[in-house]
Amino acid sequence: MQKTPKAAYEELVQRMKNIALLGNTASVLHWDMETYMPSAGAEYRSQQLSLLSGMLHEQFTAPEMGDLLARVEQSELVKDPLSDYAVNVREIRREYDREVKVPKSLVEELVRVTSLAHVVWREARKNSDFKAFQPTLENVVRLTLEKADAIATGPTRYDTLLDGYEPGMTTDRMKAVFTALGNELNPFVEEILSSGKEPDRTILTRKYPTDRQAVLGQILVGAIGFDLAGGRIDVTTHPFCAQVGLGDVRVTTRYNERDLGDAMFGLLHEAGHGLYDQGTDPAHFGLPRGGFASLGIHESQSRMWENLVGRSRGFWHFALPIAKSVFPEALSDVSIDAFYWAVNDVQRSYIRVEADEATYNLHVLLRFEIEQAIVSGDLAVADIPGAWNEKMQQLLHITPRNDAEGCLQDTHWSGGSFGYFPTYTLGNLYAAQFFEQAQADLGDLDEQFRRGDFLPLREWLKEKIHRQGMRYRANELVEEVTGRPLSHEPLMRHLKNKLGSLYGVARETG
Repeated sequence: MQKTPKAAYEELVQRMKNIALLGNTASVLHWDMETYMPSAGAEYRSQQLSLLSGMLHEQFTAPEMGDLLARVEQSELVKDPLSDYAVNVREIRREYDREVKVPKSLVEELVRVTSLAHVVWREARKNSDFKAFQPTLENVVRLTLEKADAIATGPTRYDTLLDGYEPGMTTDRMKAVFTALGNELNPFVEEILSSGKEPDRTILTRKYPTDRQAVLGQILVGAIGFDLAGGRIDVTTHPFCAQVGLGDVRVTTRYNERDLGDAMFGLLHEAGHGLYDQGTDPAHFGLPRGGFASLGIHESQSRMWENLVGRSRGFWHFALPIAKSVFPEALSDVSIDAFYWAVNDVQRSYIRVEADEATYNLHVLLRFEIEQAIVSGDLAVADIPGAWNEKMQQLLHITPRNDAEGCLQDTHWSGGSFGYFPTYTLGNLYAAQFFEQAQADLGDLDEQFRRGDFLPLREWLKEKIHRQGMRYRANELVEEVTGRPLSHEPLMRHLKNKLGSLYGVARETG
């Protein structure tokens, strides 16, 4: 007897929740691999993760999943395209149609190789030795392209990869985004860098013992609302956030006693991701309605808390007295004006995650262009360091002194995450547009931050974005929340208003 549509949907939901349980188990192993696992355990861990990935793939792409989807798709349950039924079925179908094309053996091998690649990358970065990483990366690229060819949802391999992170985004649209932003951003950056003005950068490079940085970091992420009863903070080589289960969100950072900003802004960034994960609807955990719209939207939350909140004057009116109590020797003579300018310093820098708001997207553009060349076959893996240095000189007029501060600085390629980097610039654009709307809806956010009141913004984000899950695609969500399509203009207004006043260059108002 054929299942009713409702019964088919309920079975589909139960299967998805079981798949989520298995996926979260793999997430714990990934988190441990990047934090506490001894390097000697890498080979066995890669086998564990490979086995789990094969099991996940097998369960998700089982013919029964396709049958259940088809049964519900033909019913009245999905008549309203924004209903929970329709959203879950639409997004499960999208992912099912992608993954069913990929052989289980390829899934297992890609996970095994990328698990080992992360450890190889970590050592190569530590030793600033790209050649030690090159053979491993060549293998990762080969397998990633094999997967892209199997899925083949876009006109090019890169379109297929990009669509996996930012559904609906294309390479051509992403190029148009960078062009529109660059036309206004690049001359503005040059104005700042030629202004002859600069803050006292040494404020952030005094001695800040790492144990006390950990104390301050925990205070700040707690203040913005990250629930430490449902999360934790750990140390890693490349900071990340991972939701490893319901009520369990892990954020990581790295500490440098001669750079207070590295850990503090890294923590605010990752806690922004964590707030998104903690803000989704637990009733839909494991389902698209309890997920996130896209990686660009997820990134908008981290970039918002890191930059639009964490580098605001209001935030440091609240936080600097706390920081002074933790670091009296380093900060006792520092004024709010001096500190505010120091954390908004604009300069040409090598490291993406340490870049200021104005130059950050140039770092992303570099990766976007190199990735396209790698994926198309126009750039051999062996030639990445030279291409990287050439583009760094072209875009930022500096050349990395070694591989660690050049092409080895990010972990993404070791994991096969080609097509991921553009979501960072999309995140910046989404963040500025959302924040501008929040300001219109909630009033003077900077004044609220001065009082240490982050609840209004946090609840606004939860209602407008987090609890929506995957109800809307990213471009639809932006229009739903702000009433207008995505534009680079809110970001440029933000940068010109803040940095224009600091550096005495072109400033916008309104």
